Formats: sequence, structure tokens, C-alpha cells
Amino acid sequence: MAQTPAAPTPGGTLEANQPVRPRRERGTRVRRRRVRAAWLFLTPMLVGLALVAGWPLARTFWFSVTDASLSSLEGANFIGLENYLVYDNGWYGILADPLWWQSVWNTLYFALVSVSLEAVLGVIVALVLNAHFRGRTLVRAAMLIPWAIPTVVSAKIWAWMLNDQFGIINHLLMTLGLIDAPLSWTADASLSMWAVIMVDVWKATPFVALLVLAALQMLPSDCYEAAKVDGIHPVRVFFRVTLPLITPALLVAVIFRALDALRVFDVIYVLTSNAASTMTMSIYARQQLVEFQDVGYGSAASTLLFMIIALVTVVYLYLGRRQLGGGS
Repeated sequence: MAQTPAAPTPGGTLEANQPVRPRRERGTRVRRRRVRAAWLFLTPMLVGLALVAGWPLARTFWFSVTDASLSSLEGANFIGLENYLVYDNGWYGILADPLWWQSVWNTLYFALVSVSLEAVLGVIVALVLNAHFRGRTLVRAAMLIPWAIPTVVSAKIWAWMLNDQFGIINHLLMTLGLIDAPLSWTADASLSMWAVIMVDVWKATPFVALLVLAALQMLPSDCYEAAKVDGIHPVRVFFRVTLPLITPALLVAVIFRALDALRVFDVIYVLTSNAASTMTMSIYARQQLVEFQDVGYGSAASTLLFMIIALVTVVYLYLGRRQLGGGS
């Protein structure tokens, strides 16, 4: 194998006995140094994450295989997977509880509908705010008000507005002649889920619009000038040019909102409390842990909630890896 000629020294002489490393080897060494530096910077964050997230998660999983109660955490006994599923003249455990599966369905339904509506409305709002009109800055600032209000406060405001006795929503609908009698938005099982979805969409749509607006601000203008010269319809330009270019930012916004929607608690608990028609996995776990004081059973629900969210996140990232730049 032929050796690469030695490089000349600053004094003009050649160090013939010192071999020159191939370029691939030098690149590999630089890459290894960068990887070591990356792990060095990541280590404090990983240690902090293990302390604030890993330890509580491990403790929750341990309680899920015990008979711990809120009054006797130290005297808990190991019972295996009985909190999850056990057969004793019939199936018992959280996986045999119809209310748990109702809460799983409610959570997935709430997440799918609310995040879909927020993505569509967020793109529409971002397109409007990206246009040039008088007072655009003021409108952009006003758009963020719902997102800036704490969730519990906004949910309580909407609970008063949706009240069937003195709520302004029923008053407006009756004034316009759309309904004949007040509706129990948060007490009627057929309306309560749509009521909490409406409140969540009102609050979270500005967040999606903000991320999409930032992506729109970065788009190159030459594509739109060429489309305008060619006389292409704006709707076709949106689907062929704008939407593909803002898809990475939209996917990031959707995954953030999906994670929030899957662990939703406050907005639903303030509006409908423990109602079965809107009970989510978080509310189910809270009911077992606090009201029934069954730490073992509630920890099993929390562990399943974590596993479902992790599974949905992994599947979403796998399907969207090309748009996020993580796949080949």
C-alpha cells in the first residue's frame, strides 16, 4: 500500500520518517472528539433529568406493583401485577375496569380532535397574520392573550360563560334564535366533550399559529414571485409551495400539542370534574390516588398513561422522521 508523502516542515525540510494520517482517519478522530464533547455537555442535563424525572418514574412503577395506600406508603407489600390484571373468580385490575378504557378513549378522542382543529386553525391564523394590513402588530399581540392566560383561569372563565343558568353563551344563542332553551354545556354527556374541546382549541390555537408564523417569515420570496408571474392560483401555491415548506414547523407544533393533549387534566377537571363522559387518564389516576387513596392502583394508572404517551410519541416521530430531518 503506497504511503502519502510527508508534508514539509516550516523550515523547508521533509520529515520522511513521520507517516501522514489519511484524511478519513483524521475525520474519524475529529468526529470522535465532537461526540465526546457532546456527551460532556449533555451529562449535566442527563443527570438532572434522571433526578427530577427518572427517580419519580421508577418510584411510581414500584408503587404500581404494591398494595400501597396514601396512609401507609412505608408498609406497602409487593403484589406483582395484581393492580394491572388478576384472575380471582373473575378478572380484576385496571385493565379489566371499563372506566379506565372509557378514560383512554376519551383521552385519545380529545387529543385527536383538538390537535387537528388547532393545526388547521393555527395555519389559517398564521396566514392571515402573515399578510400586510394596518394594525397587524396589534392583532399579533392580541392573538397571544388566550395562550398567556393560565389554563385554570381560562377554564373557570369558560365555565361561567357556559353555565346553563347565567352563561352568556346560552344568552347569545337564544337571542340569535339558534336554540329555544339553555343548554347544559358542561353537564350534558353529549355536549361536555365538545365544550372542553372548544375551550382547549381557543387556548392552544395561538401557540400553533405562532410557530407556523415564524416558519412563514423564513420562506423565500422568489418562489411566490415566480408563481405570481406564471399566474398560478394562490390556493395551488399554498398546497404546492407553502404547505411543504412549513411542514417541519407544523409537525413540531403538533407533537408539542399532542403531548399536552394526551396528559390533559386541568381544563377538563375545572369544567366537568370527574364526569365519566370526559374523564381522561390523568383524571382517572388522580381519582384513584387522591379520592380513593389507593396509591398502588393509581400508580398503575399513571404507569400505563406514561407508556401510552411514550408509544404515541415514538410512533409519531417514526412516521414524521423525514420531515423532522431525522431520517435518510
